[in-house]
Amino acid sequence: MKTATVLIVAIVAQTMGNVYLTKAMKSVTGGGDVLATAMRAASDPMVWLGTALLIVFFALYSAALSWADLSFVLPATAFGYVLNVAAGHYFLNETVTPARWAGSLVITLGVFLVSRSGARTVTQAASLRSDASEISR
Repeated sequence: MKTATVLIVAIVAQTMGNVYLTKAMKSVTGGGDVLATAMRAASDPMVWLGTALLIVFFALYSAALSWADLSFVLPATAFGYVLNVAAGHYFLNETVTPARWAGSLVITLGVFLVSRSGARTVTQAASLRSDASEISR
């Protein structure tokens, strides 16, 4: 349950961070002057909010990797792709083609299958033995 809760919060933080960052960056771009655009972005609170939410995502993702398998965590967080497509459509007024929605459905099915497999396949002791044997070589 801990893993699921952390991953849900992480995915929501990632989606919200992407939306805020996208909105902000589209509002600060103008012309070809990269330095001026960077300065406008650095002073935009929505850029900072989006970045902070993406840092929250990364911290929670890293925490989940400390107790769950990568082969579980990575596919589980792929549901964020689906939320990002939906958020792009609803909050950023992006046109989402049927092919993108179908791809999101496939990802959702994959996340469901992975979530049924369990978060940990290697016991802590086996993992420590493996680490020790790698170090001794």
